[in-house]
Amino acid sequence: MDNLIEIRWHGRGGQGAKTASLLLADAAFNTGKYIQGFPEYGPERMGAPITAYNRISNTPITVHSNIYEPDFVVVVDDTLLETVPVTEGLKESGAIIINTTKTPEYLKKVLKNYKGNIYTIDARKISIETLGKYFPNTPMLASIVKVSGIMTDEALLEDMQSSFKHKFAKKPEVIEGNMKALKISLQEITKIQ
Repeated sequence: MDNLIEIRWHGRGGQGAKTASLLLADAAFNTGKYIQGFPEYGPERMGAPITAYNRISNTPITVHSNIYEPDFVVVVDDTLLETVPVTEGLKESGAIIINTTKTPEYLKKVLKNYKGNIYTIDARKISIETLGKYFPNTPMLASIVKVSGIMTDEALLEDMQSSFKHKFAKKPEVIEGNMKALKISLQEITKIQ
């Protein structure tokens, strides 16, 4: 498959990892890509670890399984770093993106010296500043787009503006905060050395 990108999301129930993976799939589809976005269901409940996946390609996708060797991993909740093998199968040519304020030394240790790129963002701070509540999925969505290059920043912002207008038609005040969260996140994603 031409330019196939596989992404695995790790979060907790209620944090929006599944929603972010579906929003990413919609946005990529709207740029002309072939997509898959799906969660892995188990006994999910609020706060329980969950996994979601994306496949994005320029050609039709014929694989229909979980993703075992992702190009990118998105960790929405850094408390999962010590309990879930988030780097399992992660290609060293890819990257992991973590919502965290932990030190680079801690991250390298807990990721067992993963050799690929590690990016961090403080999605809590951004979402509280822009939305008034902790919704990490919008900053994490912007982060994976920025790091992976799936689409341009402009294409993401344009698509999300339209998506949020539809999704939050009865709550238009939420649109501005989400758009601001996306814009800030595109600037604040940081690669650790």
